[in-house]
Amino acid sequence: MIEAHLTNMLVLVAALGIGAQWLAWRLGIPAIVVLCLAGLTVGPATGVFVPHKALGDLVHPVIQLCVAVILFEGGLSLRWHEFKEARTSVQRLFIPALPLNWLLGSLAAHYIGGISWPVSLVFGAIIVITGPTVIMPLLRHAGLRRRSASFLKWEGIINDPLGALLAVIVFQFFVELQTDTPVTQLALGLLLGIVGGAAIGWLVARLMVRAFIAGQVAEFLKPPVMLISVLVAYAAGNAVQQEAGLLATTVMGMVIGNSGLADIQEVRRFKEYLAVLLVSTVFILLAADVDPAILARLDWRAAALIAAVVFLVRPAAILLATLGTPMRWQERLFVAWIAPRGIVAAAVAGVFAPEMVAAGYPEAAKLTPLVFVLILTTVFLHGFSIRRIAMWLGLASRDRHGLMIVGASPWGVELARVLRDQGVYVIVCDQSWHRLRAVRMAGIPYFYGEILSETAEQNLDLADIGYMVAATDNDAYNALVCSRFIRELGREHVYQLPTDTEDQPKRIQRPLTGQPIYGREARYEVLLERYYRGWRFHRTRLTSTFRRRDYLADISTETMPMFVVRQDGGLRFRIAGQRLVAYTGDTIVAYMSPRAQEQRRPQEASAETEVRPRGKTYWGLGWARKGGR
Repeated sequence: MIEAHLTNMLVLVAALGIGAQWLAWRLGIPAIVVLCLAGLTVGPATGVFVPHKALGDLVHPVIQLCVAVILFEGGLSLRWHEFKEARTSVQRLFIPALPLNWLLGSLAAHYIGGISWPVSLVFGAIIVITGPTVIMPLLRHAGLRRRSASFLKWEGIINDPLGALLAVIVFQFFVELQTDTPVTQLALGLLLGIVGGAAIGWLVARLMVRAFIAGQVAEFLKPPVMLISVLVAYAAGNAVQQEAGLLATTVMGMVIGNSGLADIQEVRRFKEYLAVLLVSTVFILLAADVDPAILARLDWRAAALIAAVVFLVRPAAILLATLGTPMRWQERLFVAWIAPRGIVAAAVAGVFAPEMVAAGYPEAAKLTPLVFVLILTTVFLHGFSIRRIAMWLGLASRDRHGLMIVGASPWGVELARVLRDQGVYVIVCDQSWHRLRAVRMAGIPYFYGEILSETAEQNLDLADIGYMVAATDNDAYNALVCSRFIRELGREHVYQLPTDTEDQPKRIQRPLTGQPIYGREARYEVLLERYYRGWRFHRTRLTSTFRRRDYLADISTETMPMFVVRQDGGLRFRIAGQRLVAYTGDTIVAYMSPRAQEQRRPQEASAETEVRPRGKTYWGLGWARKGGR
C-alpha cells in the first residue's frame, strides 16, 4: 500500500507539473506562476500531497539531482559568442554585482528585518541566487531580443552555483566558528570548491566530447550516457566541497555546448525536454511543501525586508555594478528589476536553516519562510511584468508577426516586397549573394549564409519572427529547415512549399516537415515558371461590402489566394487541402496571372487602394558573413 501510494503521488506531481505548463501556454502567462499555484493548491490549501510526509528524506536528494540536470541544460545554452558580444557587461553581473547583492541584502536583513548578523549574512548569500529554473521559462514567455536575454541567461546560470557556494562558505564559517576552525581553512575550502568543481566539470565534459567524436558511444546511448555523466560530475563535485557539484554540472554544460559536436542539437533537445519535466516537478514539490504555520511566524519587519530586497537591494546592486558598461540604460534598468529566485535558493535555505538552529542560531528558523516568500513574490511580480517591462523599454517585440523566407527566388522576393509594403516585417535568407541582389536593391532585410549554420544561430535575431516559409528548390532541404525551426516557432507557424508527392496532405504524417502551402500548384517549379510568365502577388482587402465569398466568386482559375494578413498584422496561410479563412478587415494576398490582374472587379481594386501599412516598415541592408561581397 505504501509503494502504491508513493507511486500515485509521484504520478500526481508529474501530471500536475506538465498540466500546469500546458495551461500556462494556453493562457499565455508565465508557467512558473501556474506551477506555484498548483503546488500551493495540492499542498497547504488542501493537504492532498505534502512532500515531506509522502516522500520523507527523499525530498531534498530528488530536488538536488533535478537542479543539477537543470543547471547542465542551462550551461548547454550558454554560447561563447553571446559572452563575447557583451563581455564587460556580463562580467559586471558577477563581479562586483554578486558581492554587492550579498552586502546590501545582509544589511537589509539586519537593519530592516531585525535579524542577527550571522543569519543576515547567510540570508544575503542565499538571495543572490537567480537560477535558470525561473529565468529560462520567463525568457521564453517574454520574447526578448537576443542581447537582452543573454544578460539574464548568463547571470542566472552562473550565479546559481556561485551563489550556492557563497552561501555554503558563509554557513560553514558561522557553524565552524563554534569549533574554532581557522579562517584560513575556510578560505581554502572556498578555493577548493570553486577550482575542484570547475575542474571536474571540465574533465567530464572533455571525456564525453572525445568519446562521442571517436564513436565510442552508440547513437541511441548518447543522451542517457550524458545524463549519467551529469549526475556523476555532480556527485564528484559535492565530494570535494558541499554544493560544488552545481558548479561542476554548469561548467560541464558550457564546455559541451561550445565543443562543436555534430549531434549537439539532439543532446540539447533531449535535455530541454527533460529540464521542462524536472522544473515542473521541483516547483510542485517546493510549493506543496510550504508549511502555513511557518509562514505565520513572519511579521511586518519580514514584509519590509522582502520589499527592500525586491525594490532596493537588487536594483541598487545592478545599477551600481553596471556603471560605465556598454549596456544601454534600458538594459540596465531591465536587468536590475528582473531577478526571480527559484529552486536552488529554496533548497539551500531548507538545508541550512535547521542546521544553523541546531548550531545555536535560533533566528535561522526564519530563513526558510523568508526565502520562500521572496520566491513567491519575485515569481509573481517578475513573471507578470517581464514582458510588459521589456516592451516598454523596447527590449522585446510587441508582436511576433514577422516572416522569414528561406530562399531568394524571384517570386519569393516579390512576396517579401508585397508584405513589406503591407507593414509586415520580412527577412529573406539565402546562401547565394547573387540571388540576394534583388532583396538588397529593394531594401528588404536579409541574411546571407547557411540558415542551419552556427553563424546563423549567432547573428539571426528572431525576436520579431513568428512565421517561417522554406521556399527553396530542394524539398529535402526545406524539410530540414522546418525541422530546425519547428521547436522555436511552433509547428503551426512553420511552412514549406509542397512536394511533388503532395496528393493527400491531410493523411500524410509530418513529424519533421512544415505545413504545405496551398497545394501542388504552389510547387517551386510551378511558381517560378508562372513568375516568368508575368504572375505577381496582389493584395485585396475585405470590407463589409466586399467579403470573402464575393472575393472567391470573382476570382478566375488563374488566381492563387495563398495567405491572409490579419487585421492585427499576423499571417494565416492557406494549407494544402484546406479552404482559405479570411474575415472583414483582413487582406488576402494572391498569386495572379496578368489576365487575372486585368479582370479584377472595380470594387476589389478600390478596396486595395485603401490599404495602408500597419505598424513599422522595416528597412536595412541586413548582414553578410565575412567574405561576402
